[in-house]
Amino acid sequence: MRTNEDKFTTVIQKNTFYFFSPDFEQRYEVQNLNALNNLLQLVQTKVQQEGVKNEIFEELLLHPNGLKALLTLNGFSNESLKRLTTFLRIIDDEVLDALTFKSNWLKPENREEIKEWSDATIEKLVRDNQYFRKGLVNLFFEGASNPLLGRVLPPFELRKLSIDKLSFRPEPMIDTLVRYKEKGSYSGLKENNPETVIENILNNLGLKYTSGDLQSLVGVVDDKKRTMDFIIPDQASPKIIAESSFLVTTSSGQGDKSKTEISIRALISEHYPQAKFIGFVDGIGWYARQNDLKRMVSAYDDVFTFHPDELQRFNQMLVEIFGL
Repeated sequence: MRTNEDKFTTVIQKNTFYFFSPDFEQRYEVQNLNALNNLLQLVQTKVQQEGVKNEIFEELLLHPNGLKALLTLNGFSNESLKRLTTFLRIIDDEVLDALTFKSNWLKPENREEIKEWSDATIEKLVRDNQYFRKGLVNLFFEGASNPLLGRVLPPFELRKLSIDKLSFRPEPMIDTLVRYKEKGSYSGLKENNPETVIENILNNLGLKYTSGDLQSLVGVVDDKKRTMDFIIPDQASPKIIAESSFLVTTSSGQGDKSKTEISIRALISEHYPQAKFIGFVDGIGWYARQNDLKRMVSAYDDVFTFHPDELQRFNQMLVEIFGL
């Protein structure tokens, strides 16, 4: 048996630092990066010669790498496009529907069973349906000025849907690079977390709250307990226990999360029968996983979203429970 010191020395002395396969790197460079670069340079030449025209980008989308190239130019991720496509499918808005030619590419769907489309489904529709292509190009030309998108999309994402982004001018391209670089930091900031809204309501009402383990569960059901987002007013004798789940993305983990919340509900009912267990469940990620959503909401005594009406209802519930 080698000693721990020998094993440690192996990792230090024989460290490769960054693994890469030369064959794969060469193949990826040629087939993906160079191909995308060359395609965008061709589009840039056309734009410089003819101006920024819808037809140029509709033609681009017919290319096998066309959608990827368009998203690259705008700094718009595949995940963001899937979310936006889901939003278009579930929202009825006369102006937005006309802009995207929605009636020409969307078949009737059961809103209660809607599921998010895969990348492959979107790519196939781009290839097969000219109106979907036209609608996508219109979004990237005019989306930033659409009233409904202006209300629901964060400005960070909305400003990517502008004709300026397709002009190949240095200023918009620098803006795209900056947004791409800052995306992770922007998403991770506490001020950008919807839980801050809950904290503000509690602070404005002068209510004490904390997060963490529920006192009666520690050492009793350590294998089943979990830290709670909001325990109001304290861990010893909570009156309200609140969980927050705002999801913009979808994943198979949502089913596991809903099952976990149901098991937590059973623990709270047993150990804190006087406490109210509530959930803030919101975001297009839950809308697109409605079977998981039904299980999720069944875990709570009440459910709120971050809509102004719902926040007011939450505020009023606190006033009534705490006699404020």
